[in-house]
This record gives sequence, structure tokens and C-alpha cells, in this order.
Amino acid sequence: MSFSKHSYIVPEHLVGQRVDKALTELLDGHSRSTIQNWIKKGLVILDDEAPKQKDKVFGGELLEVNVPEIRQGEWEAQNLPIDVVHEDEYMMVINKPAGLVVHPGAGNPDNTLLNAILFHYPESRQLARAGIVHRLDKDTSGLMVVAKTETARLGLTSQLVDHSLHREYLALTNGRVISGNTVDEPIARDKNDRRKMSINMMGKEAITHYRVDSRFRNHTLLRVQLETGRTHQIRVHMNHIGFSLVGDPVYGRRLAISGDCHPSLEAQLRTFKRQALHATRIEYIHPVLDEHQSWDRPLPEDMQALIDACEQDNH
Repeated sequence: MSFSKHSYIVPEHLVGQRVDKALTELLDGHSRSTIQNWIKKGLVILDDEAPKQKDKVFGGELLEVNVPEIRQGEWEAQNLPIDVVHEDEYMMVINKPAGLVVHPGAGNPDNTLLNAILFHYPESRQLARAGIVHRLDKDTSGLMVVAKTETARLGLTSQLVDHSLHREYLALTNGRVISGNTVDEPIARDKNDRRKMSINMMGKEAITHYRVDSRFRNHTLLRVQLETGRTHQIRVHMNHIGFSLVGDPVYGRRLAISGDCHPSLEAQLRTFKRQALHATRIEYIHPVLDEHQSWDRPLPEDMQALIDACEQDNH
């Protein structure tokens, strides 16, 4: 088994935390139980010593972890449903539900979209990442393209690189956005919280275009187009301009409900625990047939119920 080494200086805000809890905050996408298992196996080093999971950190220590990497040949094929919007012999377009992880990692070794693709399309094991050329966050729903041949994979990847593969999202934000605009701010991993991304002048270029679709009393439904595809890009950019996504557990603001909020909207806001973000449209030139293709999918039920409640709150 191969490993990837991650090193952190324990930040001040984690002073007094147990090692396993501190590392859960620093490492993106890994459960506490997984990290506890790594500590038992000696894969975690705290200032040159192997700690126990109950040991506490005091800030400033060097915390190192050797994360086991899952190799392509070890991926398991699993009979999980796939919502296929379009398919031909070269590629397919799928509608990913919220809650489904796209690719296996040490924190999510199975039950991912990739595991499902390997079951339904065993030949995809020969392709890098089983033909998956881009991702959606676990709790973001919507459209993705997946290659079924190497020629298609290379063609779709090329369109992602030159920004000719267009993706449009629907995002419900906190606050009333007055008009559309563009956010052009570089993004990098947050130095103080490894679970998050942040605006950083030394980061990678990130450009997000948005326009108003519907405006409600205290929320706005935006149509968002990505020119680049950085991790958490829409969530980071919208939060940066003061309009965090409803339900976002990482970048969202504390739940704020007005005193005269309609009861149906209050109920929806209290129970909506994911970012209100859906990849509603995808557009590209077919990498083999050289045809222009575009596909749309409406909001999933949970987001539509949230929008309906926002409309009730308007009256």
C-alpha cells in the first residue's frame, strides 16, 4: 500500500483538543473513526512520537500523518443506482444526487459514484478514475459528464482545461442579491482550517459568473456559471461577497430566521443541512462525434421545496 504524507503545525484554535479530534479538523474528508484507526496503526506522528488518540495538543506542534492511498486496481465494483441522463458508446451524462461522494478516498473508500460506474461499466476500470473527469461536492447535486473511452476522456478533459465545457448551477443564497456580476478571486486551501478553501492572492485563478434568477424577501436564487473549477469555488466566492449559500455547513453563516418568516420557510431552513447548490445544465462539444450537446435537469425535491417556501414567504 502506498501513502501520501500530510504535515501540519497545530493552530492555536485547536489548543486542548485530543489528537484525533484535531486531526479530523485539519484533514479534509476523513472521519474521526478513520483517523483513530490510523493513530492505532502508528500512521500519525506528533513531534516525532506516536501519540495515543486521547493525547491533547497544545499548539505549535508538528503533526504528521501518512494517509493510505487506494490504488485504482483496488477499487470495488458496487451495485449502486446511477441516474443516466444521456449515454452513447463514448460517454454519458449522469445526474448525481446530493449525499453521494464522487471518488473513493481514505475517508470514503466505497459507496461512491466511481464504485457504481465500475459495476455497471466494468470496462471503465481501464480508464483513469473510471472515466470521471470532474467532480461535484458530496452534497451538491446535478449533472456530470463521464467518459467511457480514452478518446472521450482526453477530449472532455481538454474542454475542461480550455473552459469550453460549460456548467451552470442554481444556488440559493442568504440575502438579496441586487444584480449579476463576476467574482475573479484566486482560491487556495485555508491555512488555518484544512477542511476549507479561502481567497488567497497566491492561490489558483478562480472565476465565477452569476446572475439573478429569482429574488425573495431574504434570499436569492442565482444562476451561476464557472469559468474555472476550483474546489468549493461557488461556495467560497459567494461567501466572499457576503451571500453564503443556504444550508452550507462549512462556509454558511449561522442560521438567521426573521421574526415574520413564513412557518413553511422556517421549517425548511431548520431542516436543510446541505449547501443549496445544484448543477442544472451542462454543455459541450461531443469529444468523438464533434456535435454540440447540452442537457438540463431541474432542482431536486429538497431544493425545490426550499424555493417553494421562499415564494410563500414573499406573500
